[in-house]
Amino acid sequence: MQKPFDTQRPWGSFREFTTGEPVTVKLLFVRRGEELSLQRHIKRSEFWRIISGTPHVIVGENETDAHAGDEFDVPAGTEHRISASNNDVECLEISYGMFDENDIVREQDKYGRA
Repeated sequence: MQKPFDTQRPWGSFREFTTGEPVTVKLLFVRRGEELSLQRHIKRSEFWRIISGTPHVIVGENETDAHAGDEFDVPAGTEHRISASNNDVECLEISYGMFDENDIVREQDKYGRA
């Protein structure tokens, strides 16, 4: 069993609890004023549960201002993003399928990674 580890990103960080298992479990920490890329994954689906904050969430054609306790299913191939416009956001992310951190197709990215 691996120990949890933290990874820094321009938008904040994540703590990963499992890798290479049937699921990958992370806590995402998105700083106020930052956002994930508008992105999609080819080989994996994701489940999100908002733990704290009030992010703007995009999943496919649906956009919503979310709150703690809100949950989202992100099927493989679906564009998605979390934006922390008003406050810091913490989100539980569970990925299903073939997990590879490089399985990201960025459609928009304010950090120059698209």
